[in-house]
Amino acid sequence: MFINNDIKFYFFTDNLDEIITKNIKNFESLCIIYKQQNNIINETKLTVLRNYCKINKIQFFVSDSYKLAIKYNCNGIFLSNKNKKILKLATKKNFKIIGLAHNRFEFFLKRKQLCETIMLSPIFYNYKYTLNKILGIVKFNLITLDWNTKICALGGVNLNNLKKIKMTKSSCVAFISMINDNLKNKKPAYYF
Repeated sequence: MFINNDIKFYFFTDNLDEIITKNIKNFESLCIIYKQQNNIINETKLTVLRNYCKINKIQFFVSDSYKLAIKYNCNGIFLSNKNKKILKLATKKNFKIIGLAHNRFEFFLKRKQLCETIMLSPIFYNYKYTLNKILGIVKFNLITLDWNTKICALGGVNLNNLKKIKMTKSSCVAFISMINDNLKNKKPAYYF
């Protein structure tokens, strides 16, 4: 089984608060993805996030808006599974495109969109999906068996099931709520 010790973490948020800024320091290799709530872009929060990432040398991505990614000089763009446009992106050097897929059909669409990393979701249980939509380790591995791209596990990832990611060929882990867990004495990058 392919195991990558240089795991990268992606964190989805639309703002910074005390808990998040404190817990971000526990991650060795973290990237932040600005994902707006209710499709409303708050440029003030976006600016705060971008400045925080620049000061702390954290890679920063914007969800589904190429114009904002260029305007804020982001490291790349995240394309959700709802984004089905095949864009002719005039990308700058080191500009990364990350995509989200829930199945093989969406995977092929993300490949056409030139995504270099594709997140497959949901690997573990979370409140957004019914139990029959959860992939689990076995189904996750079967779906990604012939994928020749970087794979990121997303959905329900927390400190309790983080070690199970080693049983997949994922080189990245993405999450929303894990950063709000009590990370007082745990360092997820080492914990993994």
